[in-house]
Amino acid sequence: MSITYNEAAKVLDAAKEKATQLNISVSIAIVDTGGHLVSFARLDSVYGVIDFAIKKARTAVMFGIDNDDMGTIIAGASMHGYGMLNSNQGLLTIAGGVVLKNEAGRVIGAIASSGGTPQQDKEIASAGAQAVL
Repeated sequence: MSITYNEAAKVLDAAKEKATQLNISVSIAIVDTGGHLVSFARLDSVYGVIDFAIKKARTAVMFGIDNDDMGTIIAGASMHGYGMLNSNQGLLTIAGGVVLKNEAGRVIGAIASSGGTPQQDKEIASAGAQAVL
C-alpha cells in the first residue's frame, strides 16, 4: 500500500511547519512506493533544488532507507559508486530524503527536503515523517 493523498498532505504540512520554524526556503517532495510524486511544495526556494527534492525522495523509497544511509553505502562502493549514483535516472544520496512508514512499519513512500544544509533538510523531512505515524 502506498501513501494516500490525505496522508501526504499531513506529512507535507508538518514539514512545511518545520521549514517555517527554521526560516528556510526549501522544496519538499513526497512520493509513493513507486517513486511517483504525490505532493510537493516550493517554499520560495531556488529553482535548482526542486529536482534535488524529488530525486532525494525517489532514492529513499527505491532502496527503503534514508538518503544519508544510502550515501554511506555508495561511499563504500569505491569505483562502483559512479554507476550506482547514475542508475535509476540518477540518485541523490545527500541527507534530506526520509522513508515514510505506516504504523505496521511498512514503507508507504518517502519525503525529501532540499534547500537547506543536509542536516536542516533531514530535520524538515523527519518532521514530516513523524506526521504519518
